[in-house]
Amino acid sequence: MYRYLLLYSIFSYRLIRTTWLCDAALFWSRERKLKNAAVKERSFRAECGAELWRKPGETVRLNPGSAALFPAERPPEHRRDSPTAPTDSQRGMRKRNPSPGAEQQHDAADRALLDGKQSSGGDGQWDKTMGRKLRRTGLMWRLRRIFLWVLGIYIAIPLIIKLFPAIQAKLVFLNFVRVPYFIDLKRPQDQGLNHTHNFYLQPEEGVNIGVWHTVPAVLWKEAQGKDGEWFEKSLQSTQPVMLYLHGNAGTRGGDHRVQLYKVLSSLGYHVVTFDYRGWGDSEGSPSERGMTQDALHLYQWLKQRIGRKSLYIWGHSLGTGVATNLVRRLCDRGTPPDAVILESPFTNIREEAKSHPFSMVYRYLPGFDWFFLDAITANDIRFASDENVNHISCPVLILHAEDDAVVPLHLGKKLYNIAAQSKSLNGHKVQFIPFPSSLGYRHKFIYRSPQLPHILSDFLGATHPRV
Repeated sequence: MYRYLLLYSIFSYRLIRTTWLCDAALFWSRERKLKNAAVKERSFRAECGAELWRKPGETVRLNPGSAALFPAERPPEHRRDSPTAPTDSQRGMRKRNPSPGAEQQHDAADRALLDGKQSSGGDGQWDKTMGRKLRRTGLMWRLRRIFLWVLGIYIAIPLIIKLFPAIQAKLVFLNFVRVPYFIDLKRPQDQGLNHTHNFYLQPEEGVNIGVWHTVPAVLWKEAQGKDGEWFEKSLQSTQPVMLYLHGNAGTRGGDHRVQLYKVLSSLGYHVVTFDYRGWGDSEGSPSERGMTQDALHLYQWLKQRIGRKSLYIWGHSLGTGVATNLVRRLCDRGTPPDAVILESPFTNIREEAKSHPFSMVYRYLPGFDWFFLDAITANDIRFASDENVNHISCPVLILHAEDDAVVPLHLGKKLYNIAAQSKSLNGHKVQFIPFPSSLGYRHKFIYRSPQLPHILSDFLGATHPRV
C-alpha cells in the first residue's frame, strides 16, 4: 500500500512541477509583452504631455538612450527674462503664478514617467492596475485556471475512489443511467412491441423485478388484447425460449435491445427479458450476487412452464458475466441450459475495466490496480467468466465485433480460447464469430447483421425454429 502511495505521490509531484514550469514560461512571456506595451504607453503619454507643454517656436528632442523627451534650448524671445516673452495670460494652459522651479519640476516628472521610475501617483497606479486586469481577464489566464482545475480533479479522483469504493461499483453497474428516460416500462407497445406482456416477479422478499415476455412474431395477431394468463400458456407452444440478459446502463427498453427482441421474435423465439434489481422499475440495490439470483429465479420460473422445450441464454456485455455465473450454477446442479450465447463478452471485470475507454487516462498511472481495480473487487464484483467457462457443460457461441471499443475483441478471443480448452464441455462445441470493422456493428449493433439468422441456425441445429 505504501509503495503505491509513494509512486502516486512522485507521479503527482512531477506532473504538478511540469505544469508549474509551463505555467511560469507562459506567465513570463505574458509579463514581457505587458512590459513592452507599458513602455510604449508611457512614451505615447509623455509625447502627448510634451506637446501639450511646448511653447511657440520650441522644438522637442528625443534622447534615444533614456527614451525621454527633453525640451530644446528656447530662443531668447521666449525666455521668461526676455522683454518679448509672452505674458502668463497669453499662455492658456500655464498657471498664472507659477512657483519658482515649477517648470523644472514638471520636466523632471515627465522624464521619470518615461523612464518607468514613477511608483506612485495616478499614472503609475494606472499602469499597475491595467497590467493586473489584463492578466486576470486574458485568455491565457482563463485557460490556466481551467487547466489547474482539471489537473486537481485528475489527481483527486483516484484518492476519492480508493476512500469510497462504492463509487466504483456505481460506475460498473451504471444502473442510475436510464436511457431512454421518458419511457413507461409497463407499456412495451410504446416501443413497437405489440405482442409483449409486462409483469413482475419476486426473487427475494422485498425485491420485485420487471419482466417482458415477447411471443414469436407469428403469434402477434393472437396476442392482441390478451392477458398475462394467455402469454404464460403460450410458453407451452413448440417454439423455443430465449432468456436475454442485458448489460449495464439503461433498461430492458433500450433501443438496441428492443431491436434484438424483434429480430429474435421474427425468427420464432419467445423472448423473455428483465431488469436486474436496481435497474429500471425493478426494486432493490444492484450487486453481482443479486443479479445472478434474479436471472436464476426467472430461469426456474420459465423451466417450470416450458417443460422439455429448448431454453437458451443470451447475454450481452455485462450480461455475459451474469450469464456465465448462471450457467455455471446450473451445470453444477446437473441442469445445464440447451446453449449459451455470449455477445461482446469479456474474461473478467478487472481486465475489462483496464481495457475500458474510461480508464485510458489512468491506465498507466502508478498503482492503477490498487486505486481502481481493487476498489471493484472490494465490492465483491468479479464476473469471472474465464473461470466459469471451465465449469460449463453446454454449447457456447461467442459473437464479437472487431470495432468494439467498449469490450475489445481480444478479450472475447481470450475467453474463447479458454472455453475451447475446457474439459467440462463433454464434446459440446464452442464457436467464435467475429464481425469485421467495416460493418460498423461496434458494441451493440450485431443484431443488424443479415447473417445472424444463419449463424443461429448453424449453431443451434435442429432446435432452431423454422419460420
